[in-house]
Amino acid sequence: MFKSLSLKVIVFGFIFTFFSSFGQSFFLGLFNSSIRDTLSITHGQFGSIYASATLFSSILFIWLGKKIDDVNVFKFSLFVIPLLAFSCFFFSKIYSIPFLFAAIFLMRFSGQGMMSHTASTTISRYFTKSRGKALSAGWFGLSCGEFILPVLIVYLLTLYSWQNIWLTISIIVILFLPIASYLLIKNLSLDSREVDNNQKQEDKSIKQWTRLEVLKDYRFYIISSNMLAMPWIATGVFVYQSFVTSSKGWGEFTIAQSFMSYSIFTVSTLLLAGPLIDKFSSRKLLIYMNIPLLISTFVIILFDSSLTAFVFLGLIGISNGFANVLGSATWAEIYGVKHIGSIKALTTALMVFSTAFGTALFGVLIDIGFSIEKIAIVSAIYIFSSLALLFLTRKKLNPIYI
Repeated sequence: MFKSLSLKVIVFGFIFTFFSSFGQSFFLGLFNSSIRDTLSITHGQFGSIYASATLFSSILFIWLGKKIDDVNVFKFSLFVIPLLAFSCFFFSKIYSIPFLFAAIFLMRFSGQGMMSHTASTTISRYFTKSRGKALSAGWFGLSCGEFILPVLIVYLLTLYSWQNIWLTISIIVILFLPIASYLLIKNLSLDSREVDNNQKQEDKSIKQWTRLEVLKDYRFYIISSNMLAMPWIATGVFVYQSFVTSSKGWGEFTIAQSFMSYSIFTVSTLLLAGPLIDKFSSRKLLIYMNIPLLISTFVIILFDSSLTAFVFLGLIGISNGFANVLGSATWAEIYGVKHIGSIKALTTALMVFSTAFGTALFGVLIDIGFSIEKIAIVSAIYIFSSLALLFLTRKKLNPIYI
C-alpha cells in the first residue's frame, strides 16, 4: 500500500507518537498519587500546578511549533529529542512544588506538544491521496502506548521508585530516537510529497491559508470547540483517575486495566477512520466524532459497576481514535498544507490549553465537593453544545478553491 519513503514516514510518525506518551495526561496521571504523597499536596493543588504548567507550555508552543515549516524535519527532530530526554530526566528530580511545575511544563511541551506535532505535521504534509490511512497508522503509536504503558507502569511502581522509572525513560529516549530519526527521515525535505498527480493538481487549486487568515475564519472556532472536547474531558479523567476509582468504589487498578479497552477501541477506530477519511473526507466525518464521548458521560452518570470503567473508556477511545486522525486531516483539507505546521502549532497549542482547562476545572470541582456524576453532567452540556453548532454549519466546511 505504501512505497519505501512513505513507509518510513509512517514508521517515524508511529515512533514519535508512541514516545509522546510520556508527556500525555494518561501517563502523567499514573504518577499523580506518588507525586502528591511525595510533596504532600491535594488533588486541587496538583490540578492547579498541572493546569498552569500546561497553559504556559501551550503559549510557548504557538511560537516554537511553527518552526517546523521552516526547517528540515530531521533537523527539527534533533531539537525535539534532546528536549524530551532532558524533560524526563528533570521529572525524576522533582522534590518541591516549583520543580513539579517546571517538570510538568517541560513534559507537556516536549512530549504531548512537540513529539506529537512533529509526527502529525510530517505525515499531514507528506501524504495527499492516502493521508487518512497514513495518519491512522502513525497515531497507532500513541494507541500502543496507551495500551501497554498504564499496566506496565503500575507494575513497575510496585518494584521501583517513580524517580528511577523516569530516569530510565530519559536514557531510552536519548539512545533510541536519534538513531531511528536518522534512518527514517534524514533525507525528507519540506517539499517531499506522496506521488499522485491528480491530487497534486487539486492541492495547487486549494487556497493555502496562513495562520492569521485561519484566525479570522469563524469555521475554525466551531471545529475547534469540537476538537477540544475530547482532550479536556479525557485529561480530567486521566489525571484524576484515583478520584474516579474512589468515587465509584472501583478497585485500585480498574482504570489502569480498562485502559486496554480504551486502547483497543482507539486502535479499531483508527483502522476504520483512515480509509473512511480517504473515501468521504474528514469534513463529513467530523459530526460523528464526539457522539461516543457524549454517550460515555451518560454511562458514568448512570452506572457504578467496575465493568462500567471498560465501557466508559472504550467509548472515549472511539472518539479519541476519530479525533487523532480528524484533528490533522481536517485542517489540511480545509486550509491546505503550505502553512500546515504553523496552523497545527496553533491547534496543538489550543489542545494543550484545553487539557490545562480540563485539569483545573476538574480539580476545582472536586475540591468544592462535586461528584464524578456531576462533573460528567458539566462535560455532557459542553459536548452537546459544540455538536449543535457543528451540525448547523456542517455544509460550510469546504475548502476554498482559487
